[in-house]
Formats: sequence, C-alpha cells, structure tokens
Amino acid sequence: MKKTLLLAAVLAFSTAAFAQEVKTTTRDNTTGAKTTVTERDNGTVKVESRTGRTEAGEVVHDTKRGTKRVARKTGNAVETGAKKTGWAVKKGAKAVKNKAEDIVD
Repeated sequence: MKKTLLLAAVLAFSTAAFAQEVKTTTRDNTTGAKTTVTERDNGTVKVESRTGRTEAGEVVHDTKRGTKRVARKTGNAVETGAKKTGWAVKKGAKAVKNKAEDIVD
C-alpha cells in the first residue's frame, strides 16, 4: 500500500513539474541547426540555439552516408551474384544428370 501511495505521489509531482513549462523545438534539416524555446509559468522565456554542423562534421556525415550507400549497393550485388550462381549450378547439375542417364541407358 505504501509503495502504491508513494508511486502515485511521485507521478503527480512529476506531472505537475512537466506542466509548468512549454517547450517548442525548431530544427533546420539542411544545416542541422536547432532552436529550443522554453516558456515557463512565471512568464520567463529561455531560448537555446545550437548551430548546424561544422565543416568537419559535415564531412563525417557525408562519409557516413556514402559508406552506408556503398555497403547497401555491395550487398545487393552480392545477393544478385549468388542468385545467378545458384541458378547456373542448378542448370549445370541438371545437364550432367541428363547426360548420366543417357549413358546408363
């Protein structure tokens, strides 16, 4: 019973704490810049701005995207090659089987 009462009190307190401020976040996807505006109960406003990526950060981001793309393309090529090889092996095995039956008969 004590745990339930304590849990309810914590939940009510945390809900009240979250209700005191309104957060609005704006993000520019092209540059990566992010602005957060927090308006509190007492009327004060807090603005936090984070600039976008630096040149080095942009290079790292582009490299990561490029690596992911190359890996995906390589994986698709390997899969296609494996399918083609499997088909060729199956066809070759079938041809060998047919020849073996002809010789035995």
